[in-house]
Amino acid sequence: MGKQRKRRSWSDDEKREICQQTTVPGVSVAQVARRYAMNANMIHTWLKDPRFAPIAEEQVDDAIFLPVEIDSSTVREPVCPAMPPPPSAPLSASRVDITLSDGRRILIEGPTALAAVVSLVQTRSGRLT
Repeated sequence: MGKQRKRRSWSDDEKREICQQTTVPGVSVAQVARRYAMNANMIHTWLKDPRFAPIAEEQVDDAIFLPVEIDSSTVREPVCPAMPPPPSAPLSASRVDITLSDGRRILIEGPTALAAVVSLVQTRSGRLT
């Protein structure tokens, strides 16, 4: 017979502490689950339970909608409607997979500036394909 794992049990305080960690900006439920060597679905289940769900620091109950008017005389058409305007911050990706028209493939893993990838493709192929 196969090895049987011992089922862990978590106290209510531990569950609250683990659920609280998911509220830190930039931290995902999956990351917290990996810290405790547990399945992220378990944390999602606890987060649905009001006994363990983190308490929202500030509840906004007085939200209202404000009217917005757009003056069409100040709206300008983009120079090239097919291209979005350039972002203020450089775009980056953690994985880029490009297949060129001649069948060659470029795979880049790790944090990468997309401008560098475009430059690489243009250099390698003589043009962007």
